[in-house]
Amino acid sequence: MSMSEDPFVENCWYVAAWASDIKEGDKFKRVLLEKPVVIFKGESGRYIALEDRCCHRGAPLALGRIEGDCLRCMYHGMKYDHNGICVEIPGQDKISDVHRVHSYPIEERGGLLWIWMGDPDLADQQKILDFPYLSDPDWKGHTERSYLHYDANWMLIVDNLADFSHLAFVHTNTLGGSEDYASESKETVYKLEDGFRMERWHLRSAPAPFHKKVFPNGPDPVDRINDVTIRIPGVMFMETSFGPVGWNPEGDREGVIKYANCQFMTPETRSTTHFFWDYLHNYDSNIEDISASLKASLVAGFMEDKIFIEEQQKYLTQYGRFQPRGLASDRALAHYRNVWNKRLEAERLAYPSDNSPIKNAIL
Repeated sequence: MSMSEDPFVENCWYVAAWASDIKEGDKFKRVLLEKPVVIFKGESGRYIALEDRCCHRGAPLALGRIEGDCLRCMYHGMKYDHNGICVEIPGQDKISDVHRVHSYPIEERGGLLWIWMGDPDLADQQKILDFPYLSDPDWKGHTERSYLHYDANWMLIVDNLADFSHLAFVHTNTLGGSEDYASESKETVYKLEDGFRMERWHLRSAPAPFHKKVFPNGPDPVDRINDVTIRIPGVMFMETSFGPVGWNPEGDREGVIKYANCQFMTPETRSTTHFFWDYLHNYDSNIEDISASLKASLVAGFMEDKIFIEEQQKYLTQYGRFQPRGLASDRALAHYRNVWNKRLEAERLAYPSDNSPIKNAIL
């Protein structure tokens, strides 16, 4: 991926925020793909996402005032509707077609707000990568929606999630269990047009520490499977199951415990990332301590990853050219990057960069 050019695929749905982040009557601002965006809920109940820069002098619209389904810039009073079109300029009758800001399609699914950063005419809601467990009342996640901020490129996080061999060393005492997870697990990778699916079995192993905490009297050893799908632009769905030795996913699931995990990586800039996640279960759903324990274990695991990923970003940025040497365990992440680069190149050809000079630049 060339970092000298725009590194983002824009014609796809990204997670912008949890819906709970948007407080009634208030504005929520966030940088997405190096673009400032303001999100609010209009009087009609719809979510609205606009470019967070007034077209007049570039003042933040997040400092503005919500009026129905419109947002008024409180610098010079220009008022924009939900499509980003200026509908009122105080003291001026004529409003030109150029008096507008970009409006981004935005939709809610499972408590997440999905935003389309590219060509709005291509924003197909059917392509939102919904995680059905988030909307299923039988599955319980975190009481408060989870978010982390990484000082690292989102691709480094995707690489980390695509390579489960690191669990054996980074997460021995949290998510992994033992170092033999790297050498004694059986992995199958299925290549998809927009990412990959991976199955990784670990047989006759000690239960992972996070699972042992909530199921201290469960079988030991266990057969464990991680069924992972990662798709463009940075969406991971994982189903993890622990069961008695010899259990089969197609057969009797007596004694098998399943977890559902979703993680969403949205670039803030080419070197910082918004990370949204939840970890769900469908047993003892009225016991808050289980959700709290699972969240604490996952946060501990993510912090272990975060150290490596953010230091990796610093080294790649500060210390010049680096030629990576691949391993067999890289086949999933290598395929993902190949798919990404093809999508990125196709967009660059279809939407050439606008290098026209800016007239009457403010700065």
